[in-house]
Amino acid sequence: MDGHRRVLVAVASRHGATAEIADAIGRALEAAGVEADVEPTAGVDHLAPFDAVVLGSAVYMGRWLEPARRFAVDHAADLSERPVWLFSSGPIGDPPRPGPDDAVRLDEIMAATGAREHRVFAGRLRREDLGLPERVVVRATGAADGDRRDWAEVEAWARGIAAALSAPRVG
Repeated sequence: MDGHRRVLVAVASRHGATAEIADAIGRALEAAGVEADVEPTAGVDHLAPFDAVVLGSAVYMGRWLEPARRFAVDHAADLSERPVWLFSSGPIGDPPRPGPDDAVRLDEIMAATGAREHRVFAGRLRREDLGLPERVVVRATGAADGDRRDWAEVEAWARGIAAALSAPRVG
């Protein structure tokens, strides 16, 4: 991968907060000199134009959204041929619950895609965005409304991805 890099930032988001994280990742990659296309997972048919992929999903009840899981399975062969990073958004509260180590398990997706890293970012909770089943879960957890996303952390992570893509390859 010498020269120009093009990265797909594919995201599954239910209420928009995770899509906003994907947009921030795309902007940080662009600022670091990497071309970034931010797309919903459902809008991506093939990965041929991309040198690398950042795949993210909102997490609900410990699971990625179905469109992100399906994307990882459907594109596993292509994903395993290029650098892949995964991110999740969803822990809520102060401190965020569940904690990053318990928020979601992606062992199968990590193995299928050969992902280099999985990062968990705190999420945003606005009850007015939620449907009844989601409100019941939120009430049971006692989580308060609020935006816990750490934009500096998101940007730093994206800069790390850009740096990894710029590093000379050995071998």
